[in-house]
Amino acid sequence: MNQYQFFYDISGLAMKVHNKFGYGLLESAYEAGMEYLLKQNGYKVERQVYLPMYWDDVKLEQSYRMDLVVNDNIILELKAMAHVDSDHRRQLWNYMNLTHLPYGMLINFSNSLYSEWYHRKDNGNIDKINLESLKREDLDNLR
Repeated sequence: MNQYQFFYDISGLAMKVHNKFGYGLLESAYEAGMEYLLKQNGYKVERQVYLPMYWDDVKLEQSYRMDLVVNDNIILELKAMAHVDSDHRRQLWNYMNLTHLPYGMLINFSNSLYSEWYHRKDNGNIDKINLESLKREDLDNLR
């Protein structure tokens, strides 16, 4: 099985949500749909996960909320806008670095569904996962 199979599975569920709701809704509607389908498919899902900020050991009066955390190792950052830009990617990458979670997925529920997949390495580098970079036999196994 491909090490990134879950990205394909989650993308398929996002497509179901997109087909059901269309586009033009608030991000929270897609978030609720994704949470429901992920749980129905056996994933552990936490919604609006609190992420505190620290300066060394001091907790600051600032925090963030991650849209969805799946299986304790995948951050799903959901958007519902015309297009995704570098600020949206940076938001996901910052969450990945602050939590040290290894996987992130940016999903935009615009007029056409769009997603990007990321893997955070042990050294802190974040790589975009491209279909072209996967081995041919891994792609064949997904069919």
